[in-house]
Amino acid sequence: MATSKIILTDVYKSWGKAEALADINFVCGDGELLVLLGPSGCGKSTTLRLIAGLETPTSGSIEIGGRDVSNLPPVKRNISMVFQNYALFPHLNVAENILFGLKARKVPKKERQKRLKDTAALLGLTEFMDRKPAQLSGGQRQRIALGRAIVAQVSVCLMDEPLSNLDAKLRQEMRQEIRSLQQRLKMTMVYVTHDQVEAMTIADKIILMKDGRIEQHGTPEDLYNRPATAFTGSFIGNPPMNILTSDGPLSKSFPDSSYFLGIRPENISISNTSGIEGQVVAIEYLGADTLIVCQWGEQLITLTVKGKTDALVGDYLRLNWREENIHLFNRDSGVRVSNPAGGTAR
Repeated sequence: MATSKIILTDVYKSWGKAEALADINFVCGDGELLVLLGPSGCGKSTTLRLIAGLETPTSGSIEIGGRDVSNLPPVKRNISMVFQNYALFPHLNVAENILFGLKARKVPKKERQKRLKDTAALLGLTEFMDRKPAQLSGGQRQRIALGRAIVAQVSVCLMDEPLSNLDAKLRQEMRQEIRSLQQRLKMTMVYVTHDQVEAMTIADKIILMKDGRIEQHGTPEDLYNRPATAFTGSFIGNPPMNILTSDGPLSKSFPDSSYFLGIRPENISISNTSGIEGQVVAIEYLGADTLIVCQWGEQLITLTVKGKTDALVGDYLRLNWREENIHLFNRDSGVRVSNPAGGTAR
């Protein structure tokens, strides 16, 4: 049976003495949507370019569909790509843009037209075939770029920040469309983004990267509910996890100061009788929820409450959380550790 599995083994990439990637090992399974996530400069786009063949690894191997493609050019990797800037030809109409790659590969005209008709129907572009890109909206132009990838009928698609040029509403609509298309076509997809909300909503698996290395690889639920490092905890979640030191107010709650304490804003409650005391320094009303930021010693704690709060800036609130909602991380390495026996975080 044909496979479209992608395997990276001990991949390193450097330019001279500058190391871009180190110790990259992962598998993207058949029909899986894998998201490479992380801040700017973390190595996610470099990793995608290595898979695409636009860069060559300094060492290590890359397999696609059971073949070692580490040193093959992009055209021999049987992949399609969608870029951030769409890469459309302004002088060609929609149909010509979608078919450009098929013409270059000398696919017969009858087969090209059949694929074009099917792809246009799938993406809702049938009525726009004669228009130029400048006559279309950002979302429609992105659909053309998707169409060019789909019409190639390859089983692996690579996407590099494909929605970053769209407004928030279009981004949400397009990511839903991409996920739906990926599942319907059973494509193996590697998708690069810096947007953790985007990653959480479309991914089967997420690889979170930092400084050219893999910080954590797992399902969205894994990264959210059991972050492997303090960095993962603070990067995943909106608003992000509070990462607190055990100095000052926390010193009475822990046996030593070798931990970071992580607590998600939605797991913090306001109490009338117990808990640590923080002063409200900011309030953000979001409709369904309100974010409250409290000063606690020299640290800030963000919590969320349902609806609108009666609290005002300057008020003092008692903050509480359950021990089972605590995440502990080694203070030196940032790596997750088990809660110390009897440890409490209130």
